[in-house]
Amino acid sequence: MTGEQAQAARNTAPAGVVVIPALNEERAIRGVVESALRYCARVIIVDDGSSDGTSAAVADLPIERIRHASPQGKAMALRDGFELARKLGADGVLTMDGDGQHDAADLPRLLAAAAQYPNHIVIGARLLGKDAQPDKNRFGNEQADFWVSWACGQRIVDSQSGQRYYPRSAIETALALPHDGFVFESEILIECAARGIHAVSVPIKASYEEERRASHFKPFRDVTRITRMIAGRLLRGGLMLGNLRRSRTVPPVVVDQPAS
Repeated sequence: MTGEQAQAARNTAPAGVVVIPALNEERAIRGVVESALRYCARVIIVDDGSSDGTSAAVADLPIERIRHASPQGKAMALRDGFELARKLGADGVLTMDGDGQHDAADLPRLLAAAAQYPNHIVIGARLLGKDAQPDKNRFGNEQADFWVSWACGQRIVDSQSGQRYYPRSAIETALALPHDGFVFESEILIECAARGIHAVSVPIKASYEEERRASHFKPFRDVTRITRMIAGRLLRGGLMLGNLRRSRTVPPVVVDQPAS
């Protein structure tokens, strides 16, 4: 994409609402929300029953708030955020984690890609500084990418990234899905692909500072759940070998490549 094309995409980027699910993120959440507000006027934080001061840390900020009385899981936090964003009339939803892993400065790049690829999910793929990713997470993500790509019929780059843009059509699809936890975000990609809502990726750099907190992503547990869910879909669909072939032979769509 040329500089002129990138600027045109930014000028026509859809309006997005940022949804931030958070659980016990009192140390990072204020900075995350303040940075998101610099790029998007509407931010929704979903406090999933935190036992610390997560909600108090952002109580004075001009945002929409949802608070669960007890932890319901990331899927429910996202669902509630999606539902409120839909009621607010959002063209689409941007998501990012509440622990500071994602850089809000990447949000305009996701929106620009969404303008260039209408009715696509845009994944903030953690391709920059990938060597800093813990080995167990990298292995788990690679395994998840293989299975999710097979089910989607296209190569998905970083299927487990929580920084994404969902168009309105993907939000409607997500709200009808039954699964929870990290499986929920994978099934959004799969079900949307089945409906012609495909995914593109934008390279981002994620932070893996250990002192923030232990990751909610548990590679063995979550990849096992993802594999079980996808295996069921593949068996019901006759293995979808055409999907497997496309996912292994057709290059992924990665937009806004960093300068070499």
